[in-house]
Amino acid sequence: MFISAYPTIPVHKFVRRIKGRSSNILRREFPELLKLPSLWTHSYYVSTIVAVSKEAIEKYIEAQRGV
Repeated sequence: MFISAYPTIPVHKFVRRIKGRSSNILRREFPELLKLPSLWTHSYYVSTIVAVSKEAIEKYIEAQRGV
């Protein structure tokens, strides 16, 4: 996900809001997810678009599948 945000918003709060809101939406749409204690891990990756390549992002995402 590439996101533009105000620099005054702490990154960890922004990520928490996205994960929390998407979890609520998914649990409403798919009630079977209510059984799970959590939908998301606590980890996330943040970088500027200039400082990281597409390959680096893909590598990070693939590494999360094994977590």
